[in-house]
Amino acid sequence: MEKENGNLKYNEIWIAQRADPYVLKAPSGCYYFTASVPAYDSVVLRRADTLAGLVDAEEIVVWRKHESGPMSLHVWAPEIHYLFGKWYIYFAAGDKDDIWEIRPYVLECQGPDPMKDEWVELGKMQRAKDDDFSFEAFSLDATIFEHRGICYCVWAEKTGVGKQISNLYIAQMETANKLKTVQVLITTPDYDWERYGFWVNEGPAVIKRNGKIFLTYSASDTGIYYCMGMLSVDEDADLLDPRMWKKERYPVLQTDYEKGIYGPGHNSFTVDEDGNDIVVFHARTEKEITGNPLYNPNRHAMLMRLRWGEDGKPVFRFE
Repeated sequence: MEKENGNLKYNEIWIAQRADPYVLKAPSGCYYFTASVPAYDSVVLRRADTLAGLVDAEEIVVWRKHESGPMSLHVWAPEIHYLFGKWYIYFAAGDKDDIWEIRPYVLECQGPDPMKDEWVELGKMQRAKDDDFSFEAFSLDATIFEHRGICYCVWAEKTGVGKQISNLYIAQMETANKLKTVQVLITTPDYDWERYGFWVNEGPAVIKRNGKIFLTYSASDTGIYYCMGMLSVDEDADLLDPRMWKKERYPVLQTDYEKGIYGPGHNSFTVDEDGNDIVVFHARTEKEITGNPLYNPNRHAMLMRLRWGEDGKPVFRFE
């Protein structure tokens, strides 16, 4: 496996048993890390001056699940963002009395230091006034990105009668916890590689380079067939026009049996201390999984150097 930047390791276990990893490089230059923990019971946060430093950085719990009702089970895929002059964490959670009543929720930090200041609940993400559908069914993995002064939210939500299908939707944001526009469908599981176990598009992540906005997502169930697909759109296009988004026919990252990296996905993007683009993702190092893969704790955070092709598209490769 490739190793660079001193203790920084690529394409092997970086932070063990942390799924859905999210890394943010703050304007101050420090790094924040959060992810799903195996117990699915809390939102955790680390901070360090370097990516390598996140491995041994103190991990604090900024929020714990409720004892009952909404937000009492399945705390998944937190992301930390600095928006509208404040720190926010977006995550999904379920209900002990209805375990698949998964919805997206928002925490707001009450001060400038997300590691020390109090976090308060803003409740469930709110849809726009004329939107009758968003966040009314199984919905999760909300990510936020800014483009030309406008904040957008992209998330996964299930739809369908009988066969439940997880699609990705986009909308503009009015505030940190409310949408401004109605949802727009940008991808649904069209291909066989998106339909192993379950028909899934989830875990969106955004990187802007070379005049394009690239949006990666994860597909299929959380076992060894979990993989990453990608959409792209021109930076001058109307992001709320689904016709503008172009979808790759084949996965951009998938299991590498030779290297022993299984089910890579649910990534985020950051840059290292030298400004190189980095993919943060989770994967397994075991091919055989006993029981439901969702409850197997051995999804580990890993790092990959992101390369760029001559066509301007990102290249995801286990080097």
